[in-house]
Amino acid sequence: MSDPELRESIKALMVENLMLKVTPAEITDDMPLFGPEGLGLDSIDALELVVSLEKKFGVTMPNAETARTALASMNSLADYVASNRKI
Repeated sequence: MSDPELRESIKALMVENLMLKVTPAEITDDMPLFGPEGLGLDSIDALELVVSLEKKFGVTMPNAETARTALASMNSLADYVASNRKI
């Protein structure tokens, strides 16, 4: 899966699994995932996202620091999944 395809797949997964009120196309690559200037995800969304990523890509986040870094933005999330996926 190419990088653009991976990003689109992650965006679609987020919209579907987190029931976001945006389309995958509205999620920009540099968009923060948390906070009012981004997607506005909360800790429950983060947990659901991590579980979804593990199911779809075999990616785990071994600790809170890794999750905080990986879930900072769409770019960091896609980079983390690309580097760590097993599926």
